[in-house]
Amino acid sequence: MRLNFFFFFASLQDQFDNLEKHTQWGIDVLEKYIKFVKERTEIELSYAKQLRNLSKKYQPKKNSKEEEEYRYTSTKAFLATLNEMNDYAGQHEVISENMTSLITGELTRYVQELKQERKSHFHDGRKAQQHIETCWKQLEASKRRFERDCKEADRAQQYFEKMDADINVTKADVEKARQQAQLRHQMAEDSKAEYCSTLQKFNSEQHDHYYTHIPNIFQKIQEMEERRIVRIGESMKTFAEVDRQVIPIIGKCLDEITKAAESIDHKNDSQMVIEAFKSGFEPPGDVDFEDFTQPMKRTVSESSLSNSRGDGKSEPKFGGKSKGKLWPFIKKNKLSLKLGAGPEDFSNLPPEQRRKKLQQKVDELNKDIQKEMDQRDALTKMKDVYIKNPQMGDPASVDHRLAELGQNIEKLRLEVQKFEGWLAEVEGRLPMRTEQARRQSGLYEAQNTSAVNSCAQDRESPDGSYTEEQSQETEMKVPATDFDDEFDDEEPLPTIGTCKALYTFEGQNEGTISVAEGEMLYVIEEDKGDGWTRIRRNEDEEGYVPTSYVEVYLDKNAKAEPKS
Repeated sequence: MRLNFFFFFASLQDQFDNLEKHTQWGIDVLEKYIKFVKERTEIELSYAKQLRNLSKKYQPKKNSKEEEEYRYTSTKAFLATLNEMNDYAGQHEVISENMTSLITGELTRYVQELKQERKSHFHDGRKAQQHIETCWKQLEASKRRFERDCKEADRAQQYFEKMDADINVTKADVEKARQQAQLRHQMAEDSKAEYCSTLQKFNSEQHDHYYTHIPNIFQKIQEMEERRIVRIGESMKTFAEVDRQVIPIIGKCLDEITKAAESIDHKNDSQMVIEAFKSGFEPPGDVDFEDFTQPMKRTVSESSLSNSRGDGKSEPKFGGKSKGKLWPFIKKNKLSLKLGAGPEDFSNLPPEQRRKKLQQKVDELNKDIQKEMDQRDALTKMKDVYIKNPQMGDPASVDHRLAELGQNIEKLRLEVQKFEGWLAEVEGRLPMRTEQARRQSGLYEAQNTSAVNSCAQDRESPDGSYTEEQSQETEMKVPATDFDDEFDDEEPLPTIGTCKALYTFEGQNEGTISVAEGEMLYVIEEDKGDGWTRIRRNEDEEGYVPTSYVEVYLDKNAKAEPKS
């Protein structure tokens, strides 16, 4: 029995060790799952942050040219996509928050409770094992004592019988041996009774141990382990449910992106581009045939645009080459932007573009006036409060600012009147400007032409020649003037000097004159700031050439006829 008990006890101890290892493995699995979910939440947060940064990166900057580009349906759709991506990122943040609160936080607290419960159960199991082992030791000690007392009683009985049979032993010795034997028998009986009592107690404890205490402990460990398994399963369901809850919102974001894409109207965008960039110019007419077989002065025939002055219009006049037909596409505006700011009245722009710019300027000035007036009204109210309640402030302290605001408003109103005058001129509400006024307004274009042509020295051909064909990309159109009318009405001007043509210039616009490189000519009118110098070849040929194309020698006494 003793051997069987120790064998069973050792087996039970092994099972406790196995259960302890298994439950610890279960806790490790739970902690591993917590770590997995935590890393998933970090990924969701990082992904959401990257999406937000991406959306912010491509958002148009306020008060910039880029913001103006978002008036087209395609760019509006892209902006809607950026906004929806921002909401999309918010849903990933919701996933991270829900997983942190519903899974990571809850499981972390549960793991702590589980560790305490596991520790308590195995402590109770070890305590029960120690108790039954102690009971077994007590039983073994009682059994050995009973066995020893029985042996002692047998020896005492044998000694008494031996003494009683010996005739040489005194009666007192025999009586003493008899009493000793009786004492030993009594001790054996007592040991027997104690052994029986200990045995009954051990059997009861053993029964309770194996049929009550240990099964209860194992049952609690089993329930604990099952709860752990159920809990991790519920967490996995929550893991999926957190994602599933945001799917409708994410789907709505994607639907909005699709809706924005479907709202793109290519026809509307094209029309907006047309409205934004249409110039308002009429296309040039047919180019007249120039018959060079006749002995006549080489002049540039007038196109339908040059004949338009007969209708009372003051439009630019263009020459007879194919380049004149392509005037809307020359690079003058780009070069003007590179060379400096345009004129205040935007006269360097086509009519429609100029009208839009002027209208925009008027609107901006009106807004500024309104702001200044709002500030003036606020200060006026403040002054009234100060007058009624002098303890709150000095009314005279705001007079300087009120006067300053009044001056600003007056200046802005004058600016508005100026730009409204230009706007009215463009829209045909005022008479067109005279030829001299147009020449003055064309000063900026002439300066641009001079600046561009001054770069011609860097584009000379290997033999030092320079032709207008080489500079077609950068040539600026000459401001419109009615030179022919001036020639008809004016007396011939006296010469004030001579000039040498630095480059070949083929005068194609009306009022200009063609010159060859190295040719000497008379100067009859200096450059008056518009970039053009008036020259004469002979009594019948005179006109304007770009100042940058000639080298002028002013000499009032120059009378000799220059040689070509």
